[in-house]
Formats: sequence, C-alpha cells, structure tokens
Amino acid sequence: MNVLNLLGKVILISSLIFVSGLSQAAPVNINTADAATLAENISGIGPKKAQAIVTYRKTNGPFKTAQDLTNVKGIGQKTVEKNINDLRVSSVNQKSTKKKVSKN
Repeated sequence: MNVLNLLGKVILISSLIFVSGLSQAAPVNINTADAATLAENISGIGPKKAQAIVTYRKTNGPFKTAQDLTNVKGIGQKTVEKNINDLRVSSVNQKSTKKKVSKN
C-alpha cells in the first residue's frame, strides 16, 4: 500500500469520526424546549411526537421527571432510556430553594 493511499484512508476515517460526533444530540429541557428543538435533540422523536410533548406539557403542566415522557402517547420507556442522559426537566420559572436570612 502506498503512502498516498494510506493517507487518504486516514483522512476518510477521521472525517467520518468527526461527522458522527456532530450528529449527537445536545441536552434538552423537556419543560421549556419548543417542538423543533425537541425533535432535533431527542433520538427517536420526530416533529409529530415533539408537538405531542409540547401539547401534553401545556395541558398537564411541566414534567417532574424525564420518565414522565412515557405519559405522552407514542413515547415509550425505551425512548426515554435511550435519551435519559440528555433530558432535563428544570423550569425557567423555578424558584430558588435558598432561604433568605434576615439582617436583624
């Protein structure tokens, strides 16, 4: 095998590794993300299921845990498990749990 052939294969493999890394989903907050963001960042969720998540959230309030996604029709336990490390459930309106200290 000549050096140019080997170099070409190394470049090809490096490119494929780089491109595959770009396709990984980013963490997504299921209580604040819009349907497009949900569809883009949750593996196995397309536009229709993403819209179902938003509709469910508007009707039933914020999700308390990522597991609550299974309450949305068409989303099963396997989908949640596959994405569990990238699902967030905090609310933008969450109040701080710090207690105020009075200055007496």
